[in-house]
Amino acid sequence: MNPLMRNILLSLFLCAACASTHAAPAQPNVIIFLVDDMGVMDTSVPFLTDDAGKPKRYPLNDYFRTPNMERLAARGIRFNNFCAMSVCSPTRISIMTGQNAARHRTTNWISPDNNNAGPQGPPDWNWQGMKKTDVALPRLMQANGYRTIHVGKGHFAPREFEGADPRTIGFDINVAGASIGAPGSYYGKQNFGNPVDGKVAKKKGGSGVPGLEKYHGTDTFLTEALTIEAKSHVADAVKESKPFFLYFASYAVHAPFNSDPRYAAHYQDSDKPAPAQAFATLIEGMDKALGDLLDQLDALGVAENTLIFFLGDNGSDAPMVAPGTKTAGDGQKLGAHIVACAAPLRGKKGSHYEGGTRVPFIAAWAKPNAGNAFQKRLPISAGAIQSQQAAVYDMFPTILALTGKSAPANHPVDGARLDTLLTGKRDASREEIFLMHYPHSPHRSDYFTTYRIGDWKVIYHYFPSEVSEGSHYQLFNLKADPFEQKNLAATEPAALKRLMQGLISGLEKQKAVYPVDKDTKQLVKPKLP
Repeated sequence: MNPLMRNILLSLFLCAACASTHAAPAQPNVIIFLVDDMGVMDTSVPFLTDDAGKPKRYPLNDYFRTPNMERLAARGIRFNNFCAMSVCSPTRISIMTGQNAARHRTTNWISPDNNNAGPQGPPDWNWQGMKKTDVALPRLMQANGYRTIHVGKGHFAPREFEGADPRTIGFDINVAGASIGAPGSYYGKQNFGNPVDGKVAKKKGGSGVPGLEKYHGTDTFLTEALTIEAKSHVADAVKESKPFFLYFASYAVHAPFNSDPRYAAHYQDSDKPAPAQAFATLIEGMDKALGDLLDQLDALGVAENTLIFFLGDNGSDAPMVAPGTKTAGDGQKLGAHIVACAAPLRGKKGSHYEGGTRVPFIAAWAKPNAGNAFQKRLPISAGAIQSQQAAVYDMFPTILALTGKSAPANHPVDGARLDTLLTGKRDASREEIFLMHYPHSPHRSDYFTTYRIGDWKVIYHYFPSEVSEGSHYQLFNLKADPFEQKNLAATEPAALKRLMQGLISGLEKQKAVYPVDKDTKQLVKPKLP
């Protein structure tokens, strides 16, 4: 073979090898970035809108610093009417299963060590959480060739049950996920809540974050340690040419409100109490984690092929009221219109009001490119805001459809695909319904079900109390009264009856469980007015 021909063949070979190395991946990467106890107002990104549908800033938007959320929102679309369950485990299992909590029956947060039903809670609720036989999003992604990575808070099952380890529901890798719902500490110097004397933590009662021993005794903040681990596993997947599904479930911004020293100076001159300042540092540290992941996706060259869903798991628990301040039970200052931690929304985490169930939600391709094959498959409008109602269980069918997978036929899915909404358009085929079922106590609001359809919302209280204004029923028109100040139950009987019929039908359809009457020991079901 002459030298010229040899050089031509060598060049062709090198080009082929190069093309093979940089060949487009078969599947897009998917990241769910879930923030614990982050409400829709805990950010510098305005989610609420004015009457014209334009983002409207409120004082809390000027208090928090989330430049990377702003960066992500500019690349994608944010929803101002995105709903979650009002406490954490129900939302997390809804994300994994595509089902409403009323259907999967984990209707309260899971205690690591006991049945957390409450005094009159349903005897047959799913307090044992997820099992390895459950249909779960990571298992389906795993079967579709994905590297499935869990980083952060699990809270899928109690300590003694199999779902406490996220690997049992389909995650290849688990970093720091366990039965606990909150860290013992955010500080590496305190071993993230694990014993500091070298002894093994007790099997029961411990709240130390597991699996991060390499950071013990260091100045590393928990959010930073989780970010480092997430980036490492993403880099490994990319190096091995594996599409990845990263479920990054930040322990922040859940209590304890340990101040992140990296950001404390930003809030020390504010008029907020110390816990509120610490909460803001947790928000800013979480935002840095988001930015670090975005930077890494760019550096690895996979940003165009990576879809990100950013959201909170329930309403805010921000401690914006000074300790000892008397409140009205839903976090609202007595004698004042201003809500303690979700202003102008009413209520907070655990509440039946919008401050308990409205969460931030942003969907974006990490690097928008209209010519990208995956982005053509699921186009997302950049810099847009979507006002049509959606919910946490909608991510399940959306992700599966994008990746060419579907749930088994015998697995009911309450979620609906977000495809049209992600383009910024309304989807006339969607039912604008959200059912939130909490047949438990105590958690700020006790034994209630809420039902939203369109502009209307009804709250049914199984056992009327001061929190429920002494009535079974509260009715609001969210278009006319978005901050739920005027109960229309007495003046709009036709609307009340219509919504209660929908609420009862929805619970029956999903085979919900109910609280128990303390005297008769019989199940208590909602009744029409």
